[in-house]
Amino acid sequence: MRSADGILGTRAGAGRVAADVARRRKWLKRRETWLVILGVILHAVYMLSIFDIYFKTPIVHGMDPVQPRFTAPAKRLVLLVADGLRADKFFEPDVEGNYRAPFLRSVIRNQGRWGVSHARPPTESRPGHVAIIAGFYEDPSAVTKGWKANPVEFDSVFNQSRHTFSYGSPDIVPIFCSALPHSTWKSYPHEFEDFATDASFLDEWSFDQFQSLLNRSNEDPKLKELLLQDKLVIFLHLLGCDSNGHAHRPFSSIYLNNVKVVDRIAERMYALLEDYYKDNRTAYIFTADHGMSDKGSHGDGHPTNTDTPLVAWGAGVKYPRPVSESTHSDHGLRFVDEHEHDTPTPVEWGLSGIERVDVNQADIAPLMSTLVGIPCPVNSVGNLPLGYISMIKAEEVEAVLANTKQILSQFLRKSQMKQSSSLYFKPFGPLANHSALLEQIESLISIKDYEAAVKLSEDLRSLALQGLHYFQTYDWLMLMTMITLGYIGWMLYIILHVLQSYTSLARDIMKMQPAVPQKHTSGKKTVYLLGFLVMGITSLLLIVEHSPPLYHSYIAMTVFLWTNILGEYRFIQLIWRYLSERKSRTVTTLIAVFCVSIVVLELLVHSFTERKLYTWCFLTVGIVAPVYLFNKIPWRSWIPVFVCATCWCLSVFTLMPAEIPDNTELVITSGVLIVIMGAAARWLDFHSEGNKYWMNICFHGKEKLKFPMLFYIQALFVGLSSIMVPLSTSHRTEKQELHTWHQLINWLIAGFSMILPLFSENGLLSRLTSIFLGFAPTFLLLSIGYEALFYGALSLVLMSWIIFENTLLQLTKAKKMSSATNMDANTKLENGDRFLQLSDMRIPLTFMVLFNVAFFGTGNFASIASFEISSVYRFITVFSPFLMAALLIFKLFIPFMLVICAFSAITKLLRIPRLGCYFLVILCSDVMTIHFFFLVRNTGSWMEIGNSISHFGIMSAQVVFVLLLFAITNIYTRGIQVRTGRPSSQKEV
Repeated sequence: MRSADGILGTRAGAGRVAADVARRRKWLKRRETWLVILGVILHAVYMLSIFDIYFKTPIVHGMDPVQPRFTAPAKRLVLLVADGLRADKFFEPDVEGNYRAPFLRSVIRNQGRWGVSHARPPTESRPGHVAIIAGFYEDPSAVTKGWKANPVEFDSVFNQSRHTFSYGSPDIVPIFCSALPHSTWKSYPHEFEDFATDASFLDEWSFDQFQSLLNRSNEDPKLKELLLQDKLVIFLHLLGCDSNGHAHRPFSSIYLNNVKVVDRIAERMYALLEDYYKDNRTAYIFTADHGMSDKGSHGDGHPTNTDTPLVAWGAGVKYPRPVSESTHSDHGLRFVDEHEHDTPTPVEWGLSGIERVDVNQADIAPLMSTLVGIPCPVNSVGNLPLGYISMIKAEEVEAVLANTKQILSQFLRKSQMKQSSSLYFKPFGPLANHSALLEQIESLISIKDYEAAVKLSEDLRSLALQGLHYFQTYDWLMLMTMITLGYIGWMLYIILHVLQSYTSLARDIMKMQPAVPQKHTSGKKTVYLLGFLVMGITSLLLIVEHSPPLYHSYIAMTVFLWTNILGEYRFIQLIWRYLSERKSRTVTTLIAVFCVSIVVLELLVHSFTERKLYTWCFLTVGIVAPVYLFNKIPWRSWIPVFVCATCWCLSVFTLMPAEIPDNTELVITSGVLIVIMGAAARWLDFHSEGNKYWMNICFHGKEKLKFPMLFYIQALFVGLSSIMVPLSTSHRTEKQELHTWHQLINWLIAGFSMILPLFSENGLLSRLTSIFLGFAPTFLLLSIGYEALFYGALSLVLMSWIIFENTLLQLTKAKKMSSATNMDANTKLENGDRFLQLSDMRIPLTFMVLFNVAFFGTGNFASIASFEISSVYRFITVFSPFLMAALLIFKLFIPFMLVICAFSAITKLLRIPRLGCYFLVILCSDVMTIHFFFLVRNTGSWMEIGNSISHFGIMSAQVVFVLLLFAITNIYTRGIQVRTGRPSSQKEV
């Protein structure tokens, strides 16, 4: 059995000279301070790496627009965007069998083309309009800058037009027109967007503004002349469906009636312009930026959000034709919302017999550009949908070629930029002969082989799009490799530090192999010299390649870590030799602990998206741990039952909804239960003498208590807070304002209660009970529902953890007493703590589980529950964002502090180094950090993108977050004293 623990060393090493102890302690303190600082810097730098890898703008500048070589079929274009209109509600009939958009359906049947436009998540208004008007999908860097602002300047159909007339929402129209000199635009005030009303009047407002413009032109010659020019774009943004969908849901009569409103606006717009121009040279496009979910929201990739209607008609647009089995215009394209091609048109739409041409949302931009004969937006990645264009073959191929050249020019620009800054440039192979392909296309056009020219142009366009993705991710492999190696190096460095400083392994292996100081020092210097040489060379290369400054930091950190690891090559060699000479059981145990650790940490990773995993976790622990204890301790003990009951109670909370409903009675009940739990703990503290499983935890002694009334004062504070909960809530409900003296009492209760634990007894159970009661009033006053019960349930599980560890400690002591050996002198560090053993890995793993349960028990930082504003109404009702945020965050911190207090108590109970365990906790969190690093997303809804970033950021910040909480909780736990089980060992306390 002893060999099973050998990897982290329970065997004695040679004793050190007393004079070396002080020097070693000083060296260790200095090294660990430096290690913590290094960890903070490393995690901060590596956290920024995701913005260089995942959120780098795809937009490049410096390309010239590709001028079209064909005659524009239309002089002007009308773009109608019904914000938030989902395809099924547009195409399907109402309950009476009447279609909601009769005019546009007549267009589909008689004079235009139709299909579904597939939007890519995030299905929000700005990304959707950028895709429609500019032809590219939302710049991922917008995640860091806010979606309403322009993160970068980009080209659009409006920019390329001769003049643009635009009317609609203040959130959309200014994005494209505010900096555009050749535009006439107007938006209504934000106050018009009132969810309490029927928002369809906003659509009428947009139409009325344009109608007024045409009426004014009859009296304004300059305006008339402007309106008669070619290459005009008219844009009406119709917000009604979006606002009504949010406020009333897409199944409501208000939303469905709004579909009829936009149809009538399309009809009136068509009649107005045809009557005004009378030249049949106007093209019309009707579509939506995104759909609307059944819950009245949008943003994700559900079909109700990504499927939007598209109807085109007028000059340059093909007429409808029956469905043909041999013709599929969208074959070869990949829909950005990952929907399958050729999905059957729903029968209820009544359009099964008319050919449907689906497009990606960005394809609308080149379609509009082609119709009015202007260059495609220079950053567009859309493919011209030929199924909509009515042109002769010669001009059709020129339109496709112009679209291809525009995408190819982006590729060439990115290739040029990367080549100019790369010492070793790896070009995109498939487009190495792009010039020859262009010449071949021109040759096919000259001999009038238009079919072949179109096919070759489309193939070249597809390759250019692949090339754009290639250069967008050009540095990904290098950066991700460097960051991953950095994290692995950091974890290995921590492991080496723990092995050298907190285990007996260093002593054991040095006994096996005498040190050769001079040779070892010389070897380390060589390694450091090589490391600095590598760092210098790579920095020089990065400077030559004009790489961003952070690239230097990534590589410098990684090289620095691995240099220090290789500098310990002698110690690593000795570890390898030590392991190779051990019994196979030692290696097997090591592998088993490693595998269990990875499984637990992967469970925690998945718990970020599936809270119910904790339910299964605690249900399982509630069976396994008690069964183990039943086999080890007498059956009459109630400890296994207590462990089982507490684990099963806590398992319930992760099944509850994150949206915590108000329940004042539940908060009051929780206050009563907290007082009962505190009284039970106090009774045990005074009546456990003689029970060996409680001796180390209780430390009351026979001396008089320092503050005998402290428990009653704390219980009184809990009771007062329970009384103030309904008083403050009812008064606020009636008067709509918190009474001043209620507010003052609540602040005093919360403030004084958290100071009282500092005056409690030093016994482990006494101090922890006092801490539990000390933070309870504050938590109760910040609670609105079942989270108050969670506070007590979590505390009981923490108590179970302490009891379980104490039981294992007593069993270990009994086992040592049964053996005839005494290893105490050689299994302790200089400060009296014992060396860490491999079995101690359970402590940081258990801490990680409980720490995350404190995070997810009633929600998390991103949940509605965690930021339920009513939680602070008992302290403040006047809006004060900083104070309210501070109170909410402190409420979330309280369960974390309980977990860390229990963790600190266990390290004192087991006499193991707390800082050593802290480094093991950071080691565990970094395993999760690497996993989250690869889970960061730059596509999907804002919520999905934001959550992936926050998960990675939360784990990266734990090196600071946990250390900060350790420092805070140390104020409460540093005075804890643990009673020994044998009088003869009092000197070891």
